[in-house]
Amino acid sequence: MRVGLMVEGQEGLTWDRWFRLAEAAERLGYESLVRSDHLTSLGGDPRRPSLETWTSLTALATRTHRIRFGPLVSPLTFYHPAILAKMAAAVDGLSGGRLDLGIGAGWNVPEHATFGLPFPPTRERLDRLEGAARVIRALESGQPVTLAQPYFPLEAAQSHPRPPRGRFRLVVGGRGEKRVLRIVAEFADEWNVTRVTLDEYSVKRRALAEHCAALGRDPKTIARSLMVPLAIGRDPAEVARRIAAARATFPALPADEAAWEAQSFLAGGPDRVLEDLRRWEAVGVERVLLQMLDLEDLGAVELFARQVLPRLAGGSG
Repeated sequence: MRVGLMVEGQEGLTWDRWFRLAEAAERLGYESLVRSDHLTSLGGDPRRPSLETWTSLTALATRTHRIRFGPLVSPLTFYHPAILAKMAAAVDGLSGGRLDLGIGAGWNVPEHATFGLPFPPTRERLDRLEGAARVIRALESGQPVTLAQPYFPLEAAQSHPRPPRGRFRLVVGGRGEKRVLRIVAEFADEWNVTRVTLDEYSVKRRALAEHCAALGRDPKTIARSLMVPLAIGRDPAEVARRIAAARATFPALPADEAAWEAQSFLAGGPDRVLEDLRRWEAVGVERVLLQMLDLEDLGAVELFARQVLPRLAGGSG
């Protein structure tokens, strides 16, 4: 199992915090560092710093040497996919091919209303996600391409430079079994999901396999990742402190360790966290992205790296 760090870039991320997290991820053996793509705090305080996503990824491309990185995920309500593909190719090239291009349909209604961004109905947003994935895949070839499709048509369009490895590593995030997983099956290199239980995950994995069979694709060619909140501690008091710190940013999170476990979050001592991760591995999760909700808490990053990461089957890198 590969393990990376995930941070909520709209909840107080500054350059100093970003670079400290990047240094820690590289030094401690994590596979990746990814971040959300939002315009303002989702936790209720619009005064929190919200470092712009693609500027921060560009900086990371030059400040790191080993880890993979990217947005988890960039909503297609924010970007035209041709422009997103152009930005992604530039950042991927700058990093030597370490970018994971995560895309999603968009979901946060208040954020769009605050900044005057259109928020189409669910069906249209999924249509746009599918059309955007098709555009990104078409433009990565570097050849002229024409697409007659709604929302994002192309006419003899081509884009250079291409991604350094010849194609993007495309991550599609979402839980919808009918449309999202169909889009994953057709276009993605990796499927990312969050806020699911072990049983729910197994159902969705079977749905993805069915879509792959319909398209003639081997589901083993699609990596599977989970984004999950982490509250790790050497004793119950330390776990409780970390849960309280996470709730200071997101008050709707469960209030104690038992409630975190009930939602299939990671909470407890290193042995308990390792045990839960092995359960996820057993149902097919190949990469875990640990949602670190306290951006100042490098102690949790260190503790996991020292006491859990070396014990995971297959390592992290």
